[in-house]
Amino acid sequence: MDTKEQILGLLERSRGKYLSGEELARSLGLTRAAVWKAVQALQREGHIINAVPRRGYCLAPGSDVLSVQAITPFLTHAEYAQNIHIFEVLESTNKTAKEMALDGYGHGTVVIADSQTGGRGRRGRTFHSPPGSGLYISFLLSPEKLCMESVTWVTALAGVSVCDAAREMTGREPMIKWVNDVFLDGKKICGILTEALTDVESGAIEWLVLGIGVNVTTSFPEELRGVARALFEDASEIGPGRAPPRARLAAMLINSILAPENRIDARTLAQRYKKLQLVLGRDVSVHTSQGTYSARAVDLDSSGRLIVQTPDGRVETLYGGEVSVKM
Repeated sequence: MDTKEQILGLLERSRGKYLSGEELARSLGLTRAAVWKAVQALQREGHIINAVPRRGYCLAPGSDVLSVQAITPFLTHAEYAQNIHIFEVLESTNKTAKEMALDGYGHGTVVIADSQTGGRGRRGRTFHSPPGSGLYISFLLSPEKLCMESVTWVTALAGVSVCDAAREMTGREPMIKWVNDVFLDGKKICGILTEALTDVESGAIEWLVLGIGVNVTTSFPEELRGVARALFEDASEIGPGRAPPRARLAAMLINSILAPENRIDARTLAQRYKKLQLVLGRDVSVHTSQGTYSARAVDLDSSGRLIVQTPDGRVETLYGGEVSVKM
């Protein structure tokens, strides 16, 4: 790490408390002038660092610039931090993760962007990804490491992980709309996109790229306000002195997705995934490449696929497409 990153790490570990310039200089073997220069560089990058004579430097509790140093204190395994790559702006975190797979990066690689210019969801839709307000994160995963019977369970794991994190951070109850959206109070807060990289000759899946986009404090254009919302719609919901929400959320997802025990207890995951479903027992519109039809969502099968029953009594298992809830 360079001087700036080292100082940020010390300030993050003491977030909300003052560290003197002398203390920082002594800890890192630097001059106080070098410390001040690094602090100024961090401030230019958007970090809110208060500098007070005779007290030193304090990283403000509300400073929410994404960095490895901000995420690390919340990780359950410190080694996860070595594989986190953060960018100011990307076309898409999934696209970059796929490129990194081809460049030799391994299982557990994490790609995070402060904003995306081409964020997308299923069926080619765009995902609103403005800077400074959302978490846009992708994981490079080896099927062998996860030992999953179905790729569907990767998306399910992501949905359950987002719900668990959102519940812990807000005290509210998010739900999953099959197959890849998380809703809170009837509006979408998260989209999930799982993509596979396959071997050209064998057709076997070599890598999975799991992309998760969460609206954390995001504001929306008029056309999205009726269907999307943020995890926190007002700064007061975060609470004074609380940890920066994006860094904490990133760590919670990393801890859950990369946990060694996710190798994977499909039965337990299936039970939790089913319990969190928004659509079960409700009338839905099923959208497929062949068209749209009405049905009732009745169950999930052992692979996490949605079972629906049409008005004429026909039972179908959905292998693709998507559903919307009839209001």
